[in-house]
Amino acid sequence: MKKFAIFVHASETEGAKALHSLLYAQELHEAGHQVKVIFDGAGTVWVKLFEDPHHKFNPLYKVVKKLGVIEGVCEFCAGAYGVNEEVKQSGHVSLGDINGHPSLVKFIEEGYQIITL
Repeated sequence: MKKFAIFVHASETEGAKALHSLLYAQELHEAGHQVKVIFDGAGTVWVKLFEDPHHKFNPLYKVVKKLGVIEGVCEFCAGAYGVNEEVKQSGHVSLGDINGHPSLVKFIEEGYQIITL
């Protein structure tokens, strides 16, 4: 088993990257690997979009969310991109280890291979 941390940085206009973060997380998890998805930077907006039941990626998002592989959302960036309320409503954890941002070093030290999309 390998460990992967997928950092989602895709902006609102980069739907293919956001979609693939979910697809990869599901595939890796189902293959028996340990996976954590972190919404960071502009990628925090995807929490709001994915939570919308009318969004075309919502069904896949719900599957991935149910797998329990979403580690959390960058605390600082959620505020910067105006999605704090949606993050709270989603039930995802806010990550703010380093000045309000998730720690990359923490994942590396825990043996995770980093993937950014």
